[in-house]
Amino acid sequence: MHAGSVIATVLGLLLAVAFATIGWLARQLDQTRAEVSRLREALDAEQVRPRGGPRAVQAAQAAGVAVKTVVGTATRMREQGVRGMLLGSIDDLATWAMEDRNEIARIAAPDGTVTLMFSDIENSTSLNSEIGDEQWVKLLSAHDRLLQTHLDRHCGHVVKNQGDGYMVVFPTPELAIRASIGIQRALSAKRQRNRHLRRTPIRVRIGLHVGTAIEREGDYFGRNVAMAARVAAMADGGDILVTDDIAEALADSADLRLVEDGTVTLKGLPGEHDLWLVQAA
Repeated sequence: MHAGSVIATVLGLLLAVAFATIGWLARQLDQTRAEVSRLREALDAEQVRPRGGPRAVQAAQAAGVAVKTVVGTATRMREQGVRGMLLGSIDDLATWAMEDRNEIARIAAPDGTVTLMFSDIENSTSLNSEIGDEQWVKLLSAHDRLLQTHLDRHCGHVVKNQGDGYMVVFPTPELAIRASIGIQRALSAKRQRNRHLRRTPIRVRIGLHVGTAIEREGDYFGRNVAMAARVAAMADGGDILVTDDIAEALADSADLRLVEDGTVTLKGLPGEHDLWLVQAA
């Protein structure tokens, strides 16, 4: 038999099998849709009630959503082919993007910006070696409680906490500054009252920047996040160091004094950047 005839025969068989399979899937789909419809009507009529309390109800609702998604996908595939699947996927992606944006919108200011704060304990590694692991853990616990008190008071949302370092977002620069000043004042007061802290003082450095960011699965990303982290790394213990954008936002605050700290380059970020020290009047 000629090679072309063999290929044509094989292709014909494959197409026949494919069409038969699609037909069978379509029949199964129709049966599934009918069953889902029947169950939905029964639930709506309160003829079927999930047992096991609220969690069982939630599980049943989740299962219903999952079945609806599968049925919808299969329906698009049968009725609209690959193009329908693609368009549906784009719709799903747009929905996901809006949901993700809504997550950050709960924290962001009306203009969509967040104020990013990074903080850590200056020379934490050497301090840990000096006082030992047991005392270091106690010190960290006290540090965490103090920070959390002032963050809660000023609507700060902790993005992540790694060891002695914090990444926090605030709705506005004003709230972030108030929290930062409160933290530094509280640490200073504790050093005066606590003899252990006088011997081995905790000095926290804080950096702030404001701008838009991308939030994904609880973490924040983007150029402005990198900027805030770099600014914190430039700060000395006990300092609150901010960018031009923060300084501009706080220009009308009568009880704050901004002192120019110099123009610097920041690793990975183009150009030069003016930084400012924040002092409470």
